[in-house]
Amino acid sequence: MPIYSLGYLLFLFLPVVFGFRASIWIPDGGRDGLIWPTLLSIALFLPLYFATYRATGAWRIACTLAIALLGFALMPANGFSNTYLIYACSFSAAWQTGMPAKLLAITAMLALYGLELHLLRYPMFILGITAVVGLSVFFGNHFYYRDKQKQAALRLSHEEVKRLAATAERERIGRDLHDLLGHTLSLIALKSDLAGRLLERDPAAARHEVDEVSRVAREALSQVRRAVTGIRSAGIAAELASARLLLETDGITLRHHADLPPLPAAHEVALAMCLREAVTNLQRHARATQAQVLLEADGTDVRLSVSDNGRGGDIVPGNGLDGMRERLEALGGELRVESRRGQGTRLEARLPLPPDPVPPAPMHGTIAP
Repeated sequence: MPIYSLGYLLFLFLPVVFGFRASIWIPDGGRDGLIWPTLLSIALFLPLYFATYRATGAWRIACTLAIALLGFALMPANGFSNTYLIYACSFSAAWQTGMPAKLLAITAMLALYGLELHLLRYPMFILGITAVVGLSVFFGNHFYYRDKQKQAALRLSHEEVKRLAATAERERIGRDLHDLLGHTLSLIALKSDLAGRLLERDPAAARHEVDEVSRVAREALSQVRRAVTGIRSAGIAAELASARLLLETDGITLRHHADLPPLPAAHEVALAMCLREAVTNLQRHARATQAQVLLEADGTDVRLSVSDNGRGGDIVPGNGLDGMRERLEALGGELRVESRRGQGTRLEARLPLPPDPVPPAPMHGTIAP
């Protein structure tokens, strides 16, 4: 709740501070006729001010109109009561109505204010000043609230995409484990039954079948471990989608281009984790408005590049850079970071592709250029 906005109430006391008349209805020097009505209006205004922030719907509209009425009521004693009208214009930006209804209400308030100025024989240029300031405050707050709503919607979309991605990944893993373990366990059961039948009749053949069961079990354990690695790691395509939502929520425009061959599982995991760390650092520290992600094969290497137009500067140890470097070096790769003050930061991760790669990990719908 912006307590500092209450500072604008000081405008009500400018006549006292500078010693000029605030109302044609108060004789020269009659400050008591100004101060006491003004103090009473502030005592009524403060509960309405705090209630307006907490209220929603019709109650917020009612509190806003009550603040405008305070301004109309105080005007005979204090010509600076248009301060309350400007507060009302500010609060009307948060109404949960359409723009036409808001503008209609502000127009009505200004029309009534102009009529009162005329009846009390105040200079009409005050209406122009009030209209300009009030509408400026209204539109400023309107765009502020609209941006907040968009950011909230983006955050909800981000969370929904993550939830749907997690659900899809669980379903995929469930199918993979069902296919893997269903076949393997059926084979183990079959060979175990066969070994039991051969045990008395042909011990050597029975031993061979037991050895086969042991081999199949070890192979199944290895496959399960690979599947669990897949569960724990995110794919590059999923990380790109997550990066776009994260950065756009912060108002950072992301351009990306991905053109990769099928990658071994370890390589995809390493690049996906590097992308996640780089984007997180960019969002937290870069103060950028634009970012670019490139993923492409470069001869015998695969390259990930993340750059931005942020503040740049000295590279701070930590921030996940050590973990990225260790992960890449374990696969024979390298990490380079270039950052110049005022010229943004560029991170490049390189990994050599093995000449005879292991079966590739699925790319989960890598985003095409």
